[in-house]
Amino acid sequence: MSEAVVASLPTLLLLLGLTAADCPSSTWVQFQSNCYIFLETSIKIGNIEDVRNQCTDYASGADMISIHNEEENAFILETFKKRWKSQDDILLGMFYDTDDESFKWYDKSNMTFNKWKNSEDSPNLIDTCAFFQTKSGIWKKGNCEVSSVEGALCKAADNHILITALVIASTTILTITGAIVWFLYKRNLTSGLTNTSYTTAPQLSYNDDCILVDAEENEYIA
Repeated sequence: MSEAVVASLPTLLLLLGLTAADCPSSTWVQFQSNCYIFLETSIKIGNIEDVRNQCTDYASGADMISIHNEEENAFILETFKKRWKSQDDILLGMFYDTDDESFKWYDKSNMTFNKWKNSEDSPNLIDTCAFFQTKSGIWKKGNCEVSSVEGALCKAADNHILITALVIASTTILTITGAIVWFLYKRNLTSGLTNTSYTTAPQLSYNDDCILVDAEENEYIA
């Protein structure tokens, strides 16, 4: 994308009514540049992917919750107390990667923060999931083999929303640019035809031989 296009994006986004903080719908709750929703529904699960599908299928760019700092964790806790109703423990969008022997977020964001109940890991973390305690905001490890959960906590990160806005803005820029180029082309074409229609035929010039013949004819007549 050219520098001119990038420089025009803020104005175009404003004209289109799009910002990086726009949420998929009014049912989502906004905090800083991200959007959150708790889907209050009973989900029978075979694995954590069943819960994750509730988020990814609900809105484009959404995924299970990832939490990256104390402020975000506190926001989730307060929102559960004031707005969302649920059971005590909600699954976080986290899985244990046996290759790296570490927990990772499903949305592929970096693991920069944690709120574990205790720092001691159990010897075997295979099939271990992370749960958010809605009464305290503390995280705890637990077995992924649960039969059902009472909802899915989802998050739509600002980068997904911004990418959508950029695509729309880029399409708009290309459309406008194409229209301008076509207009200039048609104007130049019309101008060229007009100039051609008024062009006079070139006058033939006399060379020395023609002048000599004319002089001889005049002398003969005289």
